[in-house]
Amino acid sequence: MRVLLLPLLAVLPGGGNADGLKEPVSFHVIQIASFYNHSWKRSLVSGCLGDLQTHTLDRNSKTIIFLWPWSSGNFSNEEWKELEMLFHIRCVQFLEEMHRYSRKLQFEYPFEIQVTGGCELHSGKFSRSFLQLAYQGSDFVSFQNNSWLASPVAGNMAKRLCKVLNQNQHENDITHSLLSDTCPRFILGLLDAGKAHLQRQVKPEAWLSRGLSPGPGHLQLVCHVSGFYPKPVWVMWMRGEQEQQGTQRGDILNPGGGRWEAAGLSCRVKHGSLDGPVTIITQPVHGLLIFLAVIVPLLLLIVLRALGFRNAGEFFACVFSYS
Repeated sequence: MRVLLLPLLAVLPGGGNADGLKEPVSFHVIQIASFYNHSWKRSLVSGCLGDLQTHTLDRNSKTIIFLWPWSSGNFSNEEWKELEMLFHIRCVQFLEEMHRYSRKLQFEYPFEIQVTGGCELHSGKFSRSFLQLAYQGSDFVSFQNNSWLASPVAGNMAKRLCKVLNQNQHENDITHSLLSDTCPRFILGLLDAGKAHLQRQVKPEAWLSRGLSPGPGHLQLVCHVSGFYPKPVWVMWMRGEQEQQGTQRGDILNPGGGRWEAAGLSCRVKHGSLDGPVTIITQPVHGLLIFLAVIVPLLLLIVLRALGFRNAGEFFACVFSYS
């Protein structure tokens, strides 16, 4: 029997910092606004430190919800109230402006706007800021050097929106300050307040299972790895101490399609929380077991029917179920 190894889902270890986060460290706010018609709209807002969600915005009260005890960072209550009011005004203003200018901008209902903005730190210092807007999932406009610029592939609709947004330079100055000053200060406070949580080490759980058979005479093996923290992990199919060609490592892995004999095959996992690599040995179906479970009952069935036992199918079912 030959074995099909499913591609492994792994994340390459990268440069990290003392907080267990991959460099550069980023904080970003995402707003997804869905416009169904002129009177019905919905907006979701969340904040993330790297790939860890830390905040969300209550849709009814427009208050910021802290998802972790340390999500407030080192900002004072007064600073949070100011930020909360600012987010409320900007979110409401944003939705109203999109409605108001939808006809002028030639937006067709229903449509969706996605906004992501934030900043990055590298080695504890401000690296860059970003603010981008997408329309229907495609790049539309971005904020650069205190003004909005249209994406080269967005066309005249994006240029018209930039003209509207750039009419209020005072708002653009506030946006620039939030991205280049408030955001970096907030990240540093967040890293300090959440240090114990972010530096924790959680060992991965790894196990093997069989997938759907890709065809006669083949067995599909799946290596599962989950529950680990932080994110970087190394997973590879091995034969002895040799990596198997055809399996790949990366954030999202392409189907391998490689086939190997099951004997001596293993799945190896490396993670920062482990003293050394963990190896899970496959338990392939042995050829003798296949012979006993399938071939022998078939031979018995043929012999019994030849001897005149017409109900041999029931006997075969019992033999197969207990084999």
